[in-house]
Amino acid sequence: MPSDTLSSQVLYPLAGKRVWVAGHRGMVGSAVVRRLAREECEVVTADRRTVDLTRQAETEAWLAQARPDAVVLAAAKVGGILANDTYPADFLYDNLMIEANVVEAARRTGVEKLLFLGSSCIYPKFAPQPIAEDALLTGPLEPTNEWYAVAKIAGIKLAQAYRRQHGCDFIAAMPTNLYGPEDNFDLAGSHVLPALIRKAHEAKLRGDDALVIWGTGSPRREFLHVDDCADALVFLLKTYSGDAHVNVGSGSDIAIYDLAEMVAGVVGFRGRIARDVAKPDGTPRKLMSADKLRGMGWTPRIPLEDGIRGVYDWFKANWTDRA
Repeated sequence: MPSDTLSSQVLYPLAGKRVWVAGHRGMVGSAVVRRLAREECEVVTADRRTVDLTRQAETEAWLAQARPDAVVLAAAKVGGILANDTYPADFLYDNLMIEANVVEAARRTGVEKLLFLGSSCIYPKFAPQPIAEDALLTGPLEPTNEWYAVAKIAGIKLAQAYRRQHGCDFIAAMPTNLYGPEDNFDLAGSHVLPALIRKAHEAKLRGDDALVIWGTGSPRREFLHVDDCADALVFLLKTYSGDAHVNVGSGSDIAIYDLAEMVAGVVGFRGRIARDVAKPDGTPRKLMSADKLRGMGWTPRIPLEDGIRGVYDWFKANWTDRA
């Protein structure tokens, strides 16, 4: 079994391989499918009607039939703060079952390489900034999404355990806040960037004089375009073999007020940015360390403003519930 390898040397060439992208309809999974089109590999997909990944027998039977060489495990039950708080059992159970079933079935069917996709919410709420990989399990989680976070931490540990006990080349990556095509623009469940895009768009159409943001606008957040994330995941699939998980981030952050101004500029909203200081700010800063991945030779390519412009174009062309 290879030890931790931090270089851009290709350890697992994808040419001629069958790669199953689990969760290919989601924002991340669809981006990975797009990125893999540049590799000389065969992409394998299956929707929920074909296989229910929360059911062990179905998952094992499908993998035994499909026989992928590599797996990108992007399938997950995801949602915002409200959904996490309302359905904690669903978020914990479904995600535990998906990852446990896929990892065990991958071992049983001889999958050569598996990449498990986590989330930056695995880290303690008050982790030192920027958050390095070794901050995992050093403090309490953010209470609003701890159920999802616990499941994702279990996924990391599954990959490590199967590597140690069975010699499986299973690895894990932790993306930061992602945005891009196929994002969720439903204001009841969307994250801050797609929510700002939709709010600015609708405020422009209504001719509002202000775009209201929650809190002071001073908290800083990190954002990475999903196509950059997919590129990093394929890079890791090919070049990384190690026990420790790897952060996938942009390496920089931006204040929410400045983000709102950037979005307004891209959308063409000419009003002012108003702060609703009665609403909470949340965590002052959340930035993941990018040192490990940068040390391996990977850097993102899509500047934030350019990425937002592309997502806004996608939103106008595809969002059916827009004003």
